[in-house]
Amino acid sequence: MTDADVAATGFRDRLLRGMAAALRERDYHELTIADVVNHARTSKRTFYEQFGSKQECFVELLRETNARMVRDIAAAVQRDAPWQTQARQAVEALIGSMERDPELCLTWMRAAPSLGEAGRALSRESMDSFVALMRTLADTPELRAAGVVPPSRQLGITLFGGLRELIATTLEEGGDLAGTVEVATEVVTLIMGPRSR
Repeated sequence: MTDADVAATGFRDRLLRGMAAALRERDYHELTIADVVNHARTSKRTFYEQFGSKQECFVELLRETNARMVRDIAAAVQRDAPWQTQARQAVEALIGSMERDPELCLTWMRAAPSLGEAGRALSRESMDSFVALMRTLADTPELRAAGVVPPSRQLGITLFGGLRELIATTLEEGGDLAGTVEVATEVVTLIMGPRSR
């Protein structure tokens, strides 16, 4: 990697952090590139060297946020624990990740659909990554021996979509996300638990 590549990566990261900071203060549709560069302590020129538009920067931030959540959940689950414990660990990691940056997470869930095809593609990509994670976590010899079967894509979409809506509604109503852990875990264990093949 050249010095120019390192510098570009640094500016890109600063701008993504600037976008996140701006989203904590105002709605995506109201914020401007000036807000982003002010938080990033850089210039509009630098912004346009890294991103073609506000939407492109926003989509990249959401893509990175999604990837981080998937990594956090995967790392939190003890693969040799009983399946019920694994389910709870996954739920706690998901909700914990959302609790760390609730404004950004709510924006991810509510503003992304308004981005046209880019938003739809991002939503599909995000959903697919979470479904793939569910399938991977459920596909171990220990879980198969307990009767747990990796969910179909349709079942995974239904499960994650429901959890996402529960989290979004709780945030919009000013509720405590930690208070959703029990019901979310119950849903995951009912859907993901042992069933006839």
